[in-house]
Amino acid sequence: MKNSTILRVMILGAIAIIGIIGVQAYWVVSTWNINEEEFDKKINLALYEVACSLVELNNGELPPRNIVNRRTSNYYVVNIESEIDANSLEYFLQKEFERLALYVDFEYAVYDCTTNEMVYGNYCSYSPGKKKDLELGNLPKDDKFTYYFSVKFPTRSSYLFGQMQLSIFFSAILLVVILFFAYSMFVILRQKRLSELQKDFINNMTHEFKTPISTIKIAADVFLANPVVQEDQRLLRYASIVREQNQRLNNQVEKVLQLAKIERGNFELKQEHIPLREVLQSIVESTAVKAERQGGTLNSRIDVGEATVLADRLHLTNILHNLMDNAIKYCKDAPRLTLRARARDGEIRITIADDGIGIPREHLSKVFNKFYRIPTGNVHKVKGFGLGLYYVKSICDAHGWRIRLDSQEGKGTCVHLVIPEARQTAWAHWHRWWQSTQVRFRRFTARA
Repeated sequence: MKNSTILRVMILGAIAIIGIIGVQAYWVVSTWNINEEEFDKKINLALYEVACSLVELNNGELPPRNIVNRRTSNYYVVNIESEIDANSLEYFLQKEFERLALYVDFEYAVYDCTTNEMVYGNYCSYSPGKKKDLELGNLPKDDKFTYYFSVKFPTRSSYLFGQMQLSIFFSAILLVVILFFAYSMFVILRQKRLSELQKDFINNMTHEFKTPISTIKIAADVFLANPVVQEDQRLLRYASIVREQNQRLNNQVEKVLQLAKIERGNFELKQEHIPLREVLQSIVESTAVKAERQGGTLNSRIDVGEATVLADRLHLTNILHNLMDNAIKYCKDAPRLTLRARARDGEIRITIADDGIGIPREHLSKVFNKFYRIPTGNVHKVKGFGLGLYYVKSICDAHGWRIRLDSQEGKGTCVHLVIPEARQTAWAHWHRWWQSTQVRFRRFTARA
């Protein structure tokens, strides 16, 4: 994964998390405010009903205003301007709170005007065992009224939190997601660092291979040019093997170096207008010789006319040779290959087919992955590093070409490569259209 990609993932992830945290915080605060407002309304309603019941019990009347007064967030003073029956107060309080489903602990006190003190009533709890953790009895006087009682809710905050269990649950999930994202970023960065170390090691190693490979090539050429070696068939065969294997090793090293350039982003294509018929014909001739050596055949049909493509000649020939070599390597016995190329609708469609061992369906989506090879147990008849098709796919992506692979196990493989034609001048387009029109006219007149 590129550094820019990781940076984008981290920035977008951070923005997404900040947005989610903002929405979650707004939701939690809004839920708290709604629950707090609902709690206050229910308390006011319940205390008003209690005041009505007490006044009715004494055959009195309620004051015109300032009946229920909220002094703090959990402390209420109820003015009734009538004597209060302390024995009935607790009953009316519990009755009204239960009617409104307010199962919250409370304590109350009644003001005694003769002693000018608050007479503590009782602490009523719906959750036994919580009383020991609370500070009780702090119910201050109110100098504005003569006959009143006060009610305090020590567990108001915990009650409201209990009404927000769903919000708290989702907030906990969000926290877990944030921690997981942070851990994922840590793992990605660590794997990125290890991957960079691995790439640097492979690049340095392959560069170091270049010197001994060149030396071996020079030595093999000297051996092959020596008349004594040429007269000795045994030495000549060994020297040829050394040169062939050295060339094979050099090709693998070059492929690794090219892939490293592609992954690092400093890969540049030297594009030029290339006559495709010339390239394909050259590849067909060289591949036909290889196929004939193994007793096989190569059938080709190239209908591209004078079409040209905008491509890097070296990489274009490399991927075509790679695809043809794979068709030969993964054959059953004698390879039978087919190459078709045609120009249509401004595109060159190239098809390379074989009747080889094929690829199982479950591996088709992975054959273009780096270092991927189809599992064959401990037997590897065809040697390689799993870089061939990855190189082909990388070059096609760099050019903007399309490649697709169809295969059935035991019935062969077919590779489809689509390359857009190079843009031509208006005169060239007109000339080509005029030639095709003349051909169609001759065919029409011949039928007539």
